Amino acid sequence: MIRRIDDVFVPDGDDARRWAEEELSNPRYADAKPTWFDLLARDVGRFLADLFSSENGAGVGPSALIIVIVIIAAALVAALLIWGRPRRSRAVRRGRLDLLGASDDRTAAQLRSDAERSAREGDWDAATVLRYRALARGLLERDLIDPAPGATAQAIAREASAVFADESDALRRAAVAFDDVRYLGHRATAASYGELAATDERLRARRTEAVAA
Repeated sequence: MIRRIDDVFVPDGDDARRWAEEELSNPRYADAKPTWFDLLARDVGRFLADLFSSENGAGVGPSALIIVIVIIAAALVAALLIWGRPRRSRAVRRGRLDLLGASDDRTAAQLRSDAERSAREGDWDAATVLRYRALARGLLERDLIDPAPGATAQAIAREASAVFADESDALRRAAVAFDDVRYLGHRATAASYGELAATDERLRARRTEAVAA
């Protein structure tokens, strides 16, 4: 019920509540209402302000910051200890086509087979080149070396020697045999190919668990 008092219309309690509900239902008030993100940002801001305010003591803010930094650093150290330094996947390494100056997608097994075929035909030059590529590809497939793009035979031999220290001399001679044929035009022989093939077979037979990581 609406009463008139001194020319002013004054609603009773029920009418006043109804008018207020109708007014607040107007869309312009809904648009002005804070969103959940606004409320969250406000709460976070208040939390940070309280955390670093002087009312919580002079040492609370810096101490909290130090604790956060220590936690992040500890998490990074733990990740490095558990997973180690990121390395390229084995699938990426195996997918390399460039090897010793040639684009070649054959596996180590395929290269060895082709090298043996050339050896049976008496083509020791081709057999030598193919067999050293098989040696390098085999180490790459086993994740034992990670040569840079365009690595030379000598570079691959040095990297492999870090894994097979007792084979360093044989690896160096194998690289020399490859370079002599591939770049210097020297003729390979059955003996030189035999030594290279024997080196490849020894490395191939070594179990991965038996070599240094």
